[in-house]
Amino acid sequence: MTDRPAGGTDLPSHQQAIRAKCVHPTGGFVEFAEGAREQSIAARFAQQVARHRDQVAVKTGQRAWTYHELNRAANRVARAILARQGHGAEPVGLLLANGMHAITAALGTLKAGKFYVPLDPTFPHARLAAILEDAGARLLVTNTHNRSLASRLTAGRVGLLDMDALDARGSDEDLSASASPADLACLIYTSGSTGRPKGVMHTHRSLLYWAMVHTNDLRITPEDRLTLLHSWSVGSGLFHLWASLLNGATLLPFDVRVDAGGHLARWLIQEQVTLYHSVPAVFRQMAAALTGHEQFPELRAIILSGAPMVPDDVELYKRHFASRSILLHMIGASETGWMRRYFIDETTKTDSSAVPVGYAVTDTEVMLLDESGVEVDGAKVGEIAVKSRYLASGYWRQAELTAAKFAQAPEGGDLRIYRTGDLGRKEPDGCLFHLGRKDFQVKVRAHRVETGEVERALLEHPGVKDVAAIGRPVTGGDTQLVAYFVSAAGQAPNVTELRRHLEDRLPDYMIPAAFVRLAAIPCTPNGKLDYAALPDPDGLRPELDAAYMAPETELERAITLAWQEVLGLGKVGVHDNFFDLGGNSLLLAQLHDRLQARLRKEFPFVEMFHHPTVDALVRYLFPSTREPAAVGPDSDYVESLRAGRNRLAQLAEHRQGVREAE
Repeated sequence: MTDRPAGGTDLPSHQQAIRAKCVHPTGGFVEFAEGAREQSIAARFAQQVARHRDQVAVKTGQRAWTYHELNRAANRVARAILARQGHGAEPVGLLLANGMHAITAALGTLKAGKFYVPLDPTFPHARLAAILEDAGARLLVTNTHNRSLASRLTAGRVGLLDMDALDARGSDEDLSASASPADLACLIYTSGSTGRPKGVMHTHRSLLYWAMVHTNDLRITPEDRLTLLHSWSVGSGLFHLWASLLNGATLLPFDVRVDAGGHLARWLIQEQVTLYHSVPAVFRQMAAALTGHEQFPELRAIILSGAPMVPDDVELYKRHFASRSILLHMIGASETGWMRRYFIDETTKTDSSAVPVGYAVTDTEVMLLDESGVEVDGAKVGEIAVKSRYLASGYWRQAELTAAKFAQAPEGGDLRIYRTGDLGRKEPDGCLFHLGRKDFQVKVRAHRVETGEVERALLEHPGVKDVAAIGRPVTGGDTQLVAYFVSAAGQAPNVTELRRHLEDRLPDYMIPAAFVRLAAIPCTPNGKLDYAALPDPDGLRPELDAAYMAPETELERAITLAWQEVLGLGKVGVHDNFFDLGGNSLLLAQLHDRLQARLRKEFPFVEMFHHPTVDALVRYLFPSTREPAAVGPDSDYVESLRAGRNRLAQLAEHRQGVREAE
C-alpha cells in the first residue's frame, strides 16, 4: 500500500489543524525552501551568521556563544585542520562530548571541506578504536579533557589536534572550502551485524533535507531554543543540531545521563526551551518527577522519537503540557532521516494499545513489502521500506552491505529504496503503525542494537561457550536486552564478571540488563534459535562477585526496597552494585527521584554514580549515624515498606513454585 504524493500539506484535516498550532508567538517563521538543500552546510550556516550575528547560537551552562563567536571559533579550527591535512575531502575524527567544543569542531571540519566522524568519549575504548580504524581518519580533534584518551586511542598513528591549544590570536577570518551538496558531511556509526560498528554516510544534501523537514513541520524561527539531549554521535543527535544552527535559533545541550529527572524539568523552564526532543524513556523520567505545579510557558512542541511511544506517554503529555504545546511522535533511522510523523494535542484520542507514527513527510514515500519485496495490500503487515532522494549514501567501505540494503527505485534517477527491517501496518487513510523489528536488531533506549554484536562480545569471554541475546518488552513500552549463556567446561562466570568484560567492549546501552545461565541454548528442529523456549528473567538476584548481605536497619531496608522496585528484583543486598543488577542511568535517575522523595533529603544525582551500593549510599547520605530519625521515612512510608516486602515475598514464593512445577 503506497503513500499518496508526499508533502507537508498532504495530511488529514485533524492533523493539519494540530500542526497549525505549532507556531512561534513572534510569527517570524520563514519556510526552509526546497532550493536551500542544494548547497553546503557551511554555506547555509554562513547565511545565518550574516543575518543573526549577535543571536546566541549555543549555550552550555553559563557559557554562551553568538553566531559571530561560534563562526570565528569554527574558522580557527578549520584553518588548523587545513594546516595539518591540506585540502581535499577526508574523514576527521572528533573525540568530544556534547557541547561547545563538539559543535565548533563539526562546523570547522565542514568549513575545511572535510567530513566529521563524531566519537563519544563515554563509549568503551575498544569501540572507539574500531570506529577510528574503520573510518581511516588521519586526524583526531579533541580537547584537553579528552587528550589522554585520544593519545591512548591513536598511539601515535593518527595526528592529534587539541582545540584548547589553538592560538586564540590565530586568524578567524571566514573560511569555507567548496563542497557540493553530494559531498559527504559526516559518518554516524551504528551497531554492526558483523560484530564491528558500521558507518552510515550522510551528505550535505541529506542533512539539509532533514533540517528542512524539521524546520517546516515545527515552524522553527530564530527565536526558538532547541534541546540537544541525544549524544551527537548517533543519528538522532543530528536533527536538532542542524535544525537550530541552520535557522538562526539557539541550541542547548544537556547531558541526560547525568540527570533526566527533576533537574531536566527545571532546566527546561530556566532556559525557556521552546522545542524539546528526546527518546520516550527520558520524557517519562522527566514527567514522573513533576509535581503538577510546574509551568512551561515557552515550550511549544515536544518531539519523541527513537523508540515507540505508548498511550501512557500521551496521558503524561496531556496532564502536564497539553495546554501550551503539541506532542509530535516521529519515526526515522540513521539511513533515512524522518520518514513519518504524528501530531497530538489535548483533543487527540489514541488507541489503548499503540500510538501511530503517522503520516508521510515531504519527498519521502513509505511502502510495506512482503518477504519477496512485493507491496502488501490493505491493512496487512509488511516490512517498512522508504523511497527517497535523500537517503544516506550507504555504509562506509561496505559496498556489499550497501547494495543489500539500498536498492535503485524502479522509477530510476536518484530515487532509492531502503528496507528498514521494521514491520508496519497502515490504516485506510495512510496512517502508519510501527510493529517492531523483523530481524535481529532491537531498540534499546532509542539505540539500534545488533544482538549479534552483543553475542560475539560475550563469546570472547573464556568462560562462555554459547550465547543468545534478545530484546524483551518491559513495562512502559521500553525494551530490555537479555543475554542467555552457557558456561564453558569448568567455568562459571558470574554477572559481575560478564558485565566488566562487556564494559571494555560495548557502550552501556548494549550491555544486557539481565543474564540467564542455561544448560543449553534451545533450538528448533531445523537448528534455529527457539525464542519461545527462552525463559523470562525470573526477577531473582543475579550471581555477583559480592556475597549477599541483607539490610539490617530500617534505613537500609527503605533504600533496598526502592532498589527492588526500580530494578524489578525480589532481593537486593546492601553491597550489590546497582549496575551489576541490571541498572542503567535512566533507572538510576528514577531511583534518585524516589529516594529524595521518600527520605525527604535532596542530594546531587552524580553521587548515585559515586555510591552505587546501598551500603555506600547510606554512609554518604548519613555519615554520622545509620538510622537518623529526623531524616528517615514517615510512618505511612514505613507501613508501605512492610506491605512491599510482603508483596515481594509472595512473588518470590510464586516464582519458586513455578520453577519447582517445571
